[in-house]
Order: sequence, then structure tokens, then C-alpha cells
Amino acid sequence: MSAEGGTKAIIAALAANLGIAASKMVAFAFTGSSSMLAESIHSVADSGNQGLLLLGRKRSERDRTPEHPFGYGRERYFYAFVVAVVLFTVGSAFSLYEGYHKISHPEDVESPIWAFAVLIIAIGMEGFSFRTAIKESNTLRAGKSWWAFIRRAKAPELPVVLLEDMAALVGLVLALFGVSMAVATGDGRWDGIGTVAIGVLLGLVATVLAIETKSLLIGEGVDAEQEKRIIDALESVEQVDHVIHMRTEYLGPEELLIAAKIAVYHDDTAAEVARGIDAAEAKVRAVIPEAGMIYLEPALDEADRRNAAKPAGKATGENV
Repeated sequence: MSAEGGTKAIIAALAANLGIAASKMVAFAFTGSSSMLAESIHSVADSGNQGLLLLGRKRSERDRTPEHPFGYGRERYFYAFVVAVVLFTVGSAFSLYEGYHKISHPEDVESPIWAFAVLIIAIGMEGFSFRTAIKESNTLRAGKSWWAFIRRAKAPELPVVLLEDMAALVGLVLALFGVSMAVATGDGRWDGIGTVAIGVLLGLVATVLAIETKSLLIGEGVDAEQEKRIIDALESVEQVDHVIHMRTEYLGPEELLIAAKIAVYHDDTAAEVARGIDAAEAKVRAVIPEAGMIYLEPALDEADRRNAAKPAGKATGENV
């Protein structure tokens, strides 16, 4: 993900959530609706989440230090994980508690016109934020399904914003349903039911985010298609016979570590092997631009090692 694209989506979501949170708070003050209160807290939490994502991007740009020789790229994953925790604890847990309280002690929704007006405005603002996130994601999705994009994206910001905005839109519809049913039936428990549904939705989204960002945080490598491209690039070099084994790991969204043991020919000189390693690194970076750190270990495979240890005549089966 480009820095510009990710930042644009985050800022759009932040602006929308701040405006929505303020309008929902006003509606709650006039209506006393627990759905509106839950949605207000949800929007406040989302605003804080966007702030955390921006903080993570900023801190990840720090230079390497002796204590952190591979840099701070994973700070973006850490703050995305914190977002998932905040969404679960502040958004989901509070909504579930408030919904249970409203169902146990139902109250009439006062001044419902305020709730309807704010919810419709909020749906429009959240829709704008969601549209921005979709537009930014489409430039990187490369034909993949949305689920595959969320699963395989190495930059956490867009998947987080996408899932948050989707949850917010569905939550607004649930709040609108709860308030509408409470007004139509005169039963305030419908407001609580809508609030509980919002809490369950936020809990599911937070769980998905936590699982995906945890995977990034503990270290993910390239997918099968990228791994094949790297191996093909390495083996296309004249001095490389084949790749013995390889390990990859993302140190951050834009920095990939590649470590590989490559088989070289036993009759190549050290200078030829060194030139081959330089050429191999250049070819890998041409196909995988984020490959910032490449460590290649030259070695003989077992057959070459045995042949190199034998006299030439014995290696060919001739008498000496």
C-alpha cells in the first residue's frame, strides 16, 4: 500500500467518525436511545482507532537502531492490533452491556425524529468514508476477492478501515431498525435488541482484525506465487544452479527480508560467485521491489560436494 493512499483513507474515516460521533451524541441527548449511545461510543472509538493507525505509521518510519537493527516497520502491525482490542473492549463490550441494560429496563425513545435524522446523516457520512476506502483498496486489490485482500494485505491500515467502515454502516442500519421498532411498537426493548446486535457485530469484526494483525505481528512471509517469482529470479542467474532452501518475512508493509541458501557450481571462482550473488539480488528486487534485505548463502549441493572431493579420474569412472 502506498503511504499516500493509506493516509487518505484513514483521514477520510477520521473526519467522518468525528462528525458522526458529535451528531450521535446530540441525538442521544434528545432521545435517550441506547442504540444511539452505543453508536456514539462506537464512533468515538473509531476516531481513536484512526489516530492510532496514524501514530503507528509515523513511528514505523524511525531509523534503525542498534537495539532494533531491522527497523520499526512492525509498529504498524502493533497499533493495528491495539485497534482491534479497542474495538472489542470499548465498542463491542460497551454495546452489549448497554443493550442488556436496555432490554432489562426498557425505556421509551424520546424525540425519535432526532434519532432518524442523525442516523440518515451518519449513513451518508460513513458511506463517503467507506467509498474512499474501497477506492483506495481497488488500486491494490489486483483482481483478488475482498476476503483475499483482507487476508493477504501486508499493510494493515486499509483492511482495518474497510472492516471498521463496513461495521459502522451495518451498525447504523441496526440502530435505525432498533429505534424504528421501538417507536412503532412502543416497546423500548427493541432499542436494546438493536444495541446488542451492534455489540455482536463489533465483536466479530474485532476478532477478525485481531487474528489477521496477530499473524502479521508475529511474522508473515510471501505467498506461494511471490515465492515462485523469487526462486525463478534467483535461478535465472548463470552462477546459481538452484535454490536449496529459502525463508522470507515481512519486517513491515514495505520491507521484506529474504534469506536463501543457493547451490553454486564447484568450479566457479569466488569472484564469479560474488558476481552471481549481486546479479541475483538485483533480479529479485526487480520482481519484488519491497525486498529491502536479501541475504544469500552460496553452497555446494551434496552431489557437487562429493564430486569436488574426488580426483577427476575417479569422478568420471576412469582409471588413474
